[in-house]
Amino acid sequence: MDIVDARVALVPWGQDDLWLLRRTNSPQMTAHLGGPETEERLVARHGRYLRLDAGRMYRVTLADSGDTVGSIGFWERRWHGGTVWETGWGVLPEFQGRGLAVRAARALVTAARDAGGPRCLHAFPRVDHRASNAVCRKAGFELLGAVEFEYPKGHWLTSNDWRVDLGEG
Repeated sequence: MDIVDARVALVPWGQDDLWLLRRTNSPQMTAHLGGPETEERLVARHGRYLRLDAGRMYRVTLADSGDTVGSIGFWERRWHGGTVWETGWGVLPEFQGRGLAVRAARALVTAARDAGGPRCLHAFPRVDHRASNAVCRKAGFELLGAVEFEYPKGHWLTSNDWRVDLGEG
């Protein structure tokens, strides 16, 4: 089921969406994530997105035209001895700076709340990633502080831990 906001729609990730992972795999788009992935890793990621047991990935589109602007999703993660939802997103360069990531993140909070499961949704942008930290703040996440975060596996970064309590609202 699509989730629609006045400006964006979250469309469940589909078999034909591998192109979007390839498009967002540029040095510019992955600078805060450890750099581009190999084609093999992109194909594996696409497969994981299609098979998520808990959570969901979405293609973010403009609500009026259907143009794809990026991706967003949520999935389970073990964190501080418990299970939480984690979220992450990416907006294509030509659509950045328009508030679309904030709208998508707000819509995703609703989707995660409706999905049931973990009570909290976390985002872990690098502390120096100003745009993603601003998205978290504007989308209603609470800043818990800086943490050492592993992403991708074997690569540690200093990230901010932002949280939304899905039991509120």
